[in-house]
Amino acid sequence: MGIIKLTNIRTFSYHGCLVEESKIGSHYSVDLEIKADLRKSMETDELADTVDYVHLNKIVIEEMAIRSKLLEHVAKRIVKRVFDEIPSVSRIVVGVSKINPPIGGDVQAVTVQIEEYRT
Repeated sequence: MGIIKLTNIRTFSYHGCLVEESKIGSHYSVDLEIKADLRKSMETDELADTVDYVHLNKIVIEEMAIRSKLLEHVAKRIVKRVFDEIPSVSRIVVGVSKINPPIGGDVQAVTVQIEEYRT
């Protein structure tokens, strides 16, 4: 087994419960870690034999573009798409961070992280 990580995928999105958040948007960061069997690709050196991280990035960007009220809802959509589209992935950890959230304090980011296993 092996792990592929995409760290700090940056987007500008419109998530949040406040009406203002749906209008003005905010900066977000997503960290994605997947576990898959990478043994074949280690031998063949062929993209077709591994998990293409371009595909992973595309899923994150597309799901971040769909407005949600809650970060955990966005994270779950990312997990579902990865499992649906990439059968070789057995585990996913995804963290969705809202940078400088409007919570009445000096907070760099709020992050929701979920971990799921293929069933």
